[in-house]
This record gives sequence, structure tokens and C-alpha cells, in this order.
Amino acid sequence: MGRLPAEWERQSGVQLTWPHADTAWYELEKVHDCYVNVAAAILRYEELMIVTRDIEECKAEIAAACARTGVQLEVERIRFQECPLNDTWARDHSGIAVYGEEGEKYLYDFVFNGWGLKFGADLDNQITKNIFTDGAFDHDVALVDMRPYVLEGGSIDSDGEGTMLTTTECLCSLNRNEYLSQEEIEEELKGAFGLDRILWLDHGAIIGDDTDSHVDTLARFCDPETIAYVQCEDPEDEHYEELHAMEEQLKTFRTKEGKPYRLVPLPLPDALYLEDYRLPASYANFLIVNGAVLLPGSDSPKDEIARERLQGVFPDRKVEVIDCRALLSGHGSLHCITMQYPEGYLR
Repeated sequence: MGRLPAEWERQSGVQLTWPHADTAWYELEKVHDCYVNVAAAILRYEELMIVTRDIEECKAEIAAACARTGVQLEVERIRFQECPLNDTWARDHSGIAVYGEEGEKYLYDFVFNGWGLKFGADLDNQITKNIFTDGAFDHDVALVDMRPYVLEGGSIDSDGEGTMLTTTECLCSLNRNEYLSQEEIEEELKGAFGLDRILWLDHGAIIGDDTDSHVDTLARFCDPETIAYVQCEDPEDEHYEELHAMEEQLKTFRTKEGKPYRLVPLPLPDALYLEDYRLPASYANFLIVNGAVLLPGSDSPKDEIARERLQGVFPDRKVEVIDCRALLSGHGSLHCITMQYPEGYLR
């Protein structure tokens, strides 16, 4: 039995998986520019590993993006890992770090099947094993094969003390682990991650999201007593019914001590569209790193509202806004493209 650490615990670094020309991005150069901004922000606080299909190709694209944006990126500080890949959503194809009862370090390698067989993922499903074999992780980290269980990192959130937050829409969906009931899924998760309990959100959805309501677009632990979540205050907005129902359910959740959670509402970003469909923008898709919180922005006055609210939750970290509109064309954002590893994991 292990312990799933919280994201705010000390980290050894963050993984990005670099977008290439065969990935399904709209305006790839703008996506590369955004990745460079994210990479530079991460490097201000900790180490960075970039997984890429071709290291020299990746370095050339980073140099071009730096020239366009004026961002100064210390490429010599980046650890590159080369392997075949389909896409770039590190949160969901990466291994999940778990501590053992005696402090052992495990990296759980679950099946990644393209969010319930929606997209090709045969190469991404092998990334964790490939980079582990290639020496990306410390010598005392053990890789644990969790197959045939399907699980994406964006679908779960941990308080580090035995409570997990997740959604029934995703974990109980078809083409993931449909051979298991919700009760059986819960027992599997409790056993794997050393959980005392799971808080299941039965409501909540962001239009344009391909993940079947990953929790990292909806509600996030900020500490064991605080949950930040997306709030919709406009009854005319198409998100209102689901997000209001989620908010009401969050009010019923209790900490282990039986107290209501401190709930911190984050505004629903202004509607952004690509052609005729709405993009899945969410301020809940933030990344916690050592000393900072990186918040996906959309060049809106709401960016500052979300930043101030999170700054109040994380007084000892700097909340930085990064314009992540380019990522929305791929139906994800900042947390979706990153995976943090706790202290002692990355080589």
C-alpha cells in the first residue's frame, strides 16, 4: 500500500512532452511559443524534463520559439528524453509517483488508451516505460506495471493524506474500466494509493473537454482543508446547470475531521471559440510547483481575479499567469501538458 503525495509537496521536477508536426494542434508555432513560456516558468523554480520524438528537432523548435517570443530559456538546464510519441498530454500518459510505507519510491504505469479509445495512443502508452528504461528516473525508483487498469493523471487529485477527489463521469466511463463497478473501482484505487476515502463528484463538465470531465478542469485540492473550483454565476451560460450542481455537491463534502471544506471559487473564463465550437478554458487547470503556482490565462480581466483568489490560498507561493489560449485548440491547458514528480524521483 502506498501514499499518493499532494501536488504541493516538494518536487524534483516537471515533465513536458514536446508537440511535433504530426500532433493534432491548431497553429503549432503558437503552441510551441506557449510551451517555451511554460518551460521558462518551470525552470525558475525547479528542474525540467522534456520528452520528445527527436531531440535535435525539439531544440531547433525551442530556439525558433525563443526568437519569436523573446523568452530566454536555459536549454542546457533541460533534461531531454527521446522516444516515439503520438501526442503531448503528459498529465495523462505519464507515470504516477507513489510513496511506499517505508518511504520506497514507486512509479505506477497505468494503461493510457487515449481517453477511452477516442484517439490513438499506442506510442504514448509506452512513454513511461521507455523513459524509465532509458534512465530518466533515480536508481531507487521502481516502475510498477498497473496494467490492465486504465487511469489518467488528470482524472484524480490527492490531498496527500489519504483523500482523493475524482469524477464518476470519467472513472466510470465506457472504454476505460467498464468491467468494474464504481465500488470495485474505488477498492482498486484505495489499495493502489493507500486511500482512506474517495470524494466522487457526480456533476461538472467543461464544454469542449475530451476527457469525460477530468477533475483537474473542475476542482482541485489546495491543502487538506481547501478546494478551489470553477464557478459559473451566469444562468444563461451553457455551463451553469452542471457547474452549479457541482458547487452544491462540494458544499456537502467534509474533511476527515468532519468540517466543511474551505471552498474557493474561480471564475469561469470568458467564452473562447475556434470556428464554431467553444474551447475548454478553466482556471482550475493550474500547476503547483516549488515556490509558485502557474495559472493558465486567457488575456482577460478574469485572469487577475483568479490569480488573486489563488494567491490568497497559496500565500507562500507566487501565482504566475501564463497565456495558454494556444493550448485550448488541443482541448487542454497548462496542467494537462505537465506532470510533476516528487523529490527524489527524477535522475
